[in-house]
Amino acid sequence: MKTRLWAGRVLSALPVLVLLMSATMKFVRPAGFDDGLAHMGLPLAVVPALGVLEILCTVIYLVPRTAVLGAILLTGYLGGAISIHVRVGDPFVIQPLLGAMLWGGLYLRDARLQALIPLVRD
Repeated sequence: MKTRLWAGRVLSALPVLVLLMSATMKFVRPAGFDDGLAHMGLPLAVVPALGVLEILCTVIYLVPRTAVLGAILLTGYLGGAISIHVRVGDPFVIQPLLGAMLWGGLYLRDARLQALIPLVRD
């Protein structure tokens, strides 16, 4: 049980770090960032709101009591990112992988989700 909990924490930490780095980039806007947004068809005016949204959803995911809601919100956020990549013809491997890691990590660390979807026996 303890091993599953720690595996879930580690699996959850990886996408959380990526999402927080992504949100940070939306505020720092390093060189070339604006060109990437133009390629995606995103106006610069929406970038701060996307950064705030990404941080809020990630924080909701990190709080154990609201983690399922956070996973649902982040799934929607990542789905939007996938749709933008599909629209412009870019590869979209990272976003589904992050979503799978979010849900997999949550499943391993949340007994409520394990009871709802009994994939693993103790």
